[in-house]
Amino acid sequence: MNKVILMGRLTRDPEVRYTTTGKAVCQFTLAIDRPFSNQEGQREADFIPVVVWGKTAELCGNSLNKGQRILVDGRIQVRNYDAKDGTKRYVTEVIAANIEFIERKSDSANRPAQAATEDAPKSEMESFGSSVPFDEEIPF
Repeated sequence: MNKVILMGRLTRDPEVRYTTTGKAVCQFTLAIDRPFSNQEGQREADFIPVVVWGKTAELCGNSLNKGQRILVDGRIQVRNYDAKDGTKRYVTEVIAANIEFIERKSDSANRPAQAATEDAPKSEMESFGSSVPFDEEIPF
């Protein structure tokens, strides 16, 4: 099975091109934070190239901007080609099957202006509403 799910930020605006047969192809790179810090205490990121085809490629080109956070579902593909100097080059990329927009354009545009407390990750449980104290009866 070859399945990849990634969530990250676009490093630049997506690039849309068309093949000679008229099929749309969109390419971009996702910056994905590693879940740990390096020896200097700094967070590192991986930069993953993503390719999208068809109508989804056109939608990505028209709707996504640098810095926007997205979710990509797809597969890993390794291709090779002969470079001009005669060496064989390998390219590893994610071929996207589905793209989900995690935030709107306006959200990513306002991101630098937000306070540091707003950027702090929230618990998954906070999305379910207020917590009930342990010794209280549940009201249902």
